[in-house]
Amino acid sequence: MNEVLIHWPSGHTTRCRPGMDWLQAAREAGFSIPTGCLGGSCGACELDVNGATVRACIATVPASKSGELTVELATDPYW
Repeated sequence: MNEVLIHWPSGHTTRCRPGMDWLQAAREAGFSIPTGCLGGSCGACELDVNGATVRACIATVPASKSGELTVELATDPYW
């Protein structure tokens, strides 16, 4: 599997393999993702990945046809 280039909100870019946990990928990139329950129910760790919202604590880095992903922290008006 080809590595994916990830563009983090901090301006940094890193490469990782598809299937890696988002929290691990962020940790290795030196990027902090807020967490809460670590079980997918609270939504504190939500990321927008190429425009799709994912919960980082229960999701993995997907493969990408373009070979790149852009990550933004999701904004939740209830937090």
